[in-house]
Amino acid sequence: MNGVLERTLGILELLSQHGEGMELAAVADQLNIPRSAVHRLLADLVRLGYVRQARGHGDYLLTTKLVSMGLSYLSNSGIVDIAQPLLNRLAELSGELVRLSVVDGERLTWVARAQGARQGLRYDPDMGSDARLSCSSSGWAWLSTLDDNAGMALVAKQGLGLPEQFGPAAPTTLQAVLDAVHTTRERGYSLTVDTYSLGLSAMSAPVRFAGQPAMGVITVAGPTVRFTVERMEALAPELLSIASQLAAASGASPFFQLTAETGASGDVKGRKPIYAV
Repeated sequence: MNGVLERTLGILELLSQHGEGMELAAVADQLNIPRSAVHRLLADLVRLGYVRQARGHGDYLLTTKLVSMGLSYLSNSGIVDIAQPLLNRLAELSGELVRLSVVDGERLTWVARAQGARQGLRYDPDMGSDARLSCSSSGWAWLSTLDDNAGMALVAKQGLGLPEQFGPAAPTTLQAVLDAVHTTRERGYSLTVDTYSLGLSAMSAPVRFAGQPAMGVITVAGPTVRFTVERMEALAPELLSIASQLAAASGASPFFQLTAETGASGDVKGRKPIYAV
C-alpha cells in the first residue's frame, strides 16, 4: 500500500474484520506496511476518535464513530425510512430474516433488515458488509439485471473466494455463476440453497424499474431445514410485490435518486456511485 489515505483506509477495513482487536505488528504484517508508519497512522486514528487502544495488552480496536457515521448517512438518505415498513411486512409473512441491500457503484451492501423468526433457529448476519456476488442470492439477483459481460466483470473483480469460505453448492467457475444468473433472470428472482453458507436458503428479488439495472435487492433468508424450496416458491409473489412497491417509492430517497436511472427510456447509462456525486 502506498499513500497515507490508502494505508489509513486499509487499517480501518482490516480492523473492521477483527472485533477483538489487533496488535500493531499484526496490522503491519497483514497490510505489508512498515511498523513505524502503522504506529503513526494508528496514533492519528486514536487522536481523531476512530480507533482506541485496549488497556493491558495494547490491541487496537475500532470505536463506534464509523458506525455512527454510517447510521447517520442511512438516516439522512431516506433508505431505511422508505424500506422498513415493507421489510417488516415481508418478515411477518415469511417468518424469516428479510434484508435490503443497495447498489453503490460496484458494491452491493446490506443496509437494513427485519427479523421474522421469533423462536428456534435465526439467521442474523451483520449489516454493512458487501454481498459475495458469486454465491449469494442477492448477488445473483443484481447480476440478473446487468449485461452478462458487465456482470461477470464485477464477479471476476471481486473473485469467487476459496471453496471452504462458502457453502458446498457455491459456484466454483464464472460459467457456473453465469448459468445461475441466467436462471435467475428467467425466473425473476433468485433461489439459493447451501451456496452462501451450509444450511442456509435464501431468495432475492431486484428493486428496479422495468428494463433497468437494480438499485437494490430484497432478500429473505433462513435455515434450510424450514425455509425449503417449496416455501420459497410459495413466497415468491409476495417478494416480487414488495420489491415492486419499494421501487415505486424509491423516488423519495436522495440515495436512489442519485444512483439510479428513474424510468428513462432508451439505453441505460452507467450507474454513478453515490460518493462520486
